[in-house]
Amino acid sequence: MIVGFAGQLAWTVENMYLNVFVYDTLSTDPAVIATMVALSAIAATIATLVAGAWSDRTGRRRALIAGGYIAWGISTAAFGFVGAPGAGAEAGPPPAAAAAIGGVIAIILLDCLMSAIGSSANDAAFMAWVTDSTTPANRGRVDGALAVMPLLGMLVVFGALDGLTRAGDWRLFFGIVGIVTTLTGVLSWFLVRDRGIRTSTAEGLLAATVRGLRPSVVRSQPVLYLTLAIWAVVGISSQVFLPYVIIYLERTLRIESYALLLGVVLLLASGLSVLAGRLMDRIGKPRMLAIAVPVFAAGLLGMSVVREFLPVTIAATVMMTGMMTSIAAVSALSRDATPAGRAGGVQGLRMLLAVMVPMVVGPFIGAAVIAGNPEHYVDLGQTLPVPGPGIFLAAALVLVLVAPFAWLRARAARTADAGGGREARR
Repeated sequence: MIVGFAGQLAWTVENMYLNVFVYDTLSTDPAVIATMVALSAIAATIATLVAGAWSDRTGRRRALIAGGYIAWGISTAAFGFVGAPGAGAEAGPPPAAAAAIGGVIAIILLDCLMSAIGSSANDAAFMAWVTDSTTPANRGRVDGALAVMPLLGMLVVFGALDGLTRAGDWRLFFGIVGIVTTLTGVLSWFLVRDRGIRTSTAEGLLAATVRGLRPSVVRSQPVLYLTLAIWAVVGISSQVFLPYVIIYLERTLRIESYALLLGVVLLLASGLSVLAGRLMDRIGKPRMLAIAVPVFAAGLLGMSVVREFLPVTIAATVMMTGMMTSIAAVSALSRDATPAGRAGGVQGLRMLLAVMVPMVVGPFIGAAVIAGNPEHYVDLGQTLPVPGPGIFLAAALVLVLVAPFAWLRARAARTADAGGGREARR
């Protein structure tokens, strides 16, 4: 859990605060944020596919976790030294156009590098190691606990480091998170032990990397791929609003104490998600998914209409609990459907369908909604766009697609049960 938590600290910076950094110091154009998110997701997916296949072939996940986390921390700290002039503690007026463009390009390239390193260490190696180390009987609890790690990561960053971002001290902000991630890499060498699980195959690394993309493999494992399709829908819905949520709270709702609000929400949602994970092992993962997705949708609809601190706190708690429990359910379901010795390869598929696709599609949906938002604010004589409540309505609309995929998955699972196949284990 220490390794998982430290990874989520770094992902919190990449997924949320890096967007705020770009918005505050380089460009307020939502398309810039959407482009950065999309390109980093593509880089992360390619890296995970290759690293996952390599870790399956060698069975050496520990080395990839430890070395990857060390490099991940260094690249995270490097954000403080790249960007627009004045991005440090003495941040001033927005940079000139040429400087802003150069800063955007540099940040996007570094984000792609950091995402590739982090995904290799966390997604291709650590998450595959979790699959190796768990069974269908306890994955609800494990994935329920892992699902709250992003929330706890956000909570720590908001509570301990948000003041640095408000003061414009981005260099120290990125440096602290980078140091923590690097030290976790060193510690993980002593905490993680390889399980000795490796793929017995003569195929080369390239063939193993693209194996999960072959149509014949997709047809032979419908439960796995339909589970990942559900995950993709939940992920797209999340990415419609998540990249812009801090900007929405601060600039649109003008909630000065948004860090406190988010802290309360994350604590409540984390506790509820852990309880949901324990309940999941009792009532079954498909049933929990059927409960969690409507809860997620209800929270999104609530966020689209509330404006004051307390109602926003309640709606956001429902939203985040539903989102993380939905992710925990599909994560546990995908582990159950993972073929033996292919945990790393399946993590590559997860990155493709549950991370890359959502991070390419979702932010651009959000950006399109924001572009049509009539609200704005004026800063230094410039009229700048802000996210509106429509991002939550759009996210809720995306969730409608979960229903047909869930129905198809249930039918495929029944067929696998009847045939006594490997995927019958749910």
